[in-house]
Amino acid sequence: MTTYSSPSITVLTTHCIYFDVSHSEQTILETQKKVWALAQLCQQSGDFIDVVPANNNLTLYLNDPLRRQYWLSALNEHWLEVSSLKFNSTHHQLPTRYGGVHGPDIKHVAHYHNLSVDDVVQLHSSGTYHVLFLGFQPGFAYLSGLDKKLYTPRRSDPRTSVPKGSVAIGGEQTGIYPETSPGGWQIIGHTDFKLFDINAPSPCAFAPGDTIEFTIKEVLS
Repeated sequence: MTTYSSPSITVLTTHCIYFDVSHSEQTILETQKKVWALAQLCQQSGDFIDVVPANNNLTLYLNDPLRRQYWLSALNEHWLEVSSLKFNSTHHQLPTRYGGVHGPDIKHVAHYHNLSVDDVVQLHSSGTYHVLFLGFQPGFAYLSGLDKKLYTPRRSDPRTSVPKGSVAIGGEQTGIYPETSPGGWQIIGHTDFKLFDINAPSPCAFAPGDTIEFTIKEVLS
């Protein structure tokens, strides 16, 4: 039977509770799945203005501070009861152009690992990635699931401008830039998939717990 370490629960303000399980003995993804399930349970309660899952933690913003004491007790109980499988998620397929002007660093990534460009493309596009949490920019998803053969250090000279839609690798993660911005990750491709739309009912295309698959649209030399 799977067991989990006791969470750390901190009152940040009269309206805010911080729930932390980063010290869990389980894998990051296994713990994260329980965090997503707990987040959905809290959202469905109607007691919170906002519920913000991050990397093995959860920040909860109460509507009514009088409900704080209840949740300080209830969170521990819900954590023990909630299943990592009980959360709703969406799978996204992202058509991706690899290499060429769209992926100026893909040859570096291939050389760093003694692989061919085709090897990099196949390894990167064969994975199923989980959205751990959103940050850095609106809509930027931190993803787990990158093949260890593609772990590549960030650039020593970050770019002042990385194009919107760039698919990149930074250390043990891969990600997509929602908007043009500075960045130091290794750019291997590009997708036209729209990650953030301020006018949409849900501006971020991805939510924590969603899964992502990069599909090969084109490989350029």
